[in-house]
Amino acid sequence: MLAGVASAFTGRLLVLLASVFAALEHECAHAFVARRFGFCLNKIVLMPYGAVISGDIGGISPKEEIAVLLAGPLANAFTALGFTALWWLFPETYPYTDVAAYVSLSLFLVNLLPAFPLDGGRLLRVFLRPLGERRATLVCRVVSFVTAGGIMGYFVFSCFSSPNFGALAFAALLFAGSFGGGSYGRVAFSPKNFSRGVEERRIAYSAEHTAGEAMRFLREDKYLVLVLFEKGEFVGELTEEELWQVLQEGGYEKQLKACVRFDR
Repeated sequence: MLAGVASAFTGRLLVLLASVFAALEHECAHAFVARRFGFCLNKIVLMPYGAVISGDIGGISPKEEIAVLLAGPLANAFTALGFTALWWLFPETYPYTDVAAYVSLSLFLVNLLPAFPLDGGRLLRVFLRPLGERRATLVCRVVSFVTAGGIMGYFVFSCFSSPNFGALAFAALLFAGSFGGGSYGRVAFSPKNFSRGVEERRIAYSAEHTAGEAMRFLREDKYLVLVLFEKGEFVGELTEEELWQVLQEGGYEKQLKACVRFDR
């Protein structure tokens, strides 16, 4: 509300409205693609630096997560291209749509930066997961910190002419993000839930599937046990802790039959 009042008095209300609609389009695109895969992103919060969407994508595969992450920037890119096509067909519309087009293009480019909490940072983490969760997180934080440092350097350089405080705010956001998480949130069972009792969820599943594909069965309020079969024959069982251990070691593409422990 305060931002709207301030922008109205400074003559930047159109920029604010274009930014809000572009941010909402971006987050709704994330939610739409997630819904196509059977996951739910259903809470959008407008922030001073943009918008944030949250929800449950526990069990999503790396390929599906990449599609969800790319949906937002691509929606903004197609919007910018749509306005460009409109200018070509009807040049007189340019003065009324240029702000919206440039805002959409900016969101597309900025969100591809490999830094948290941007989509580019989350994409980088997905690609680095084969290294293991800890290494992937460390590399992503370093890249985010370096990116933020570069933008901070640009702000310092701008101070010699006309200070760009927008760059300062953006650098601060990325510095904060470099110490934060890099995903929309995953459903993970916590051992402390044993204190109040947890229902065991047993799933009969093909042992030829991968550990990443099995993540879709994880639930926060149920303890997962995979009962594995291959060609109709029983192979073994895989508990939730064992599955998470494989995932933390980067074994998303590892077949479940290779994850079964026979020393229990």
